Amino acid sequence: MQISQSPKHRIAVFAAITVLALMLSNCASQASPSTYDPPGFFSGLLHGSLIFFSFIASLFTDVRIYSFPNSGGWYGFGYLIGAGLFASASSN
Repeated sequence: MQISQSPKHRIAVFAAITVLALMLSNCASQASPSTYDPPGFFSGLLHGSLIFFSFIASLFTDVRIYSFPNSGGWYGFGYLIGAGLFASASSN
């Protein structure tokens, strides 16, 4: 049995897998948090810059590294910047 290895066939298979993955991920949902004042960008920046200490604390206690519920994309963006700043500062 010979499997076709033409570029068109590979692109078609890749497109089919991508569409299937997008369709399945569309079904996934998470309950929206109902908090009064969820952590935002600056809290994410602080939590990202303290990632190493939060990780060590999470090994021994019930501490989360990433805050949930949070304000969404802005918290994640602040967390990413804070973690990046910590990683770049610790690499020197």
